[in-house]
Amino acid sequence: MHNIPPDIQAYHDKLSESEKIICEALALEIAIRLPKSESKVWHAHPVWFLDGNPITGYSKLKQGIRLMFWSGADFEEPGLLV
Repeated sequence: MHNIPPDIQAYHDKLSESEKIICEALALEIAIRLPKSESKVWHAHPVWFLDGNPITGYSKLKQGIRLMFWSGADFEEPGLLV
């Protein structure tokens, strides 16, 4: 079983019950899929890193939970929005 780091658990504990369920499920899936990653609260939300590079994370928005991915690559696609 994967343990949620204390700083990420503290982030979850501030959420509503339904948001907490979603975020804990995301944390578990990310930990399973990226077993060599390191995780921490970074810029106020949970982020997973590979070799010091941010790979994925999530944050609470007014409309819900946003799952984010970073590739470290510039896709140079004009249609992609930040």
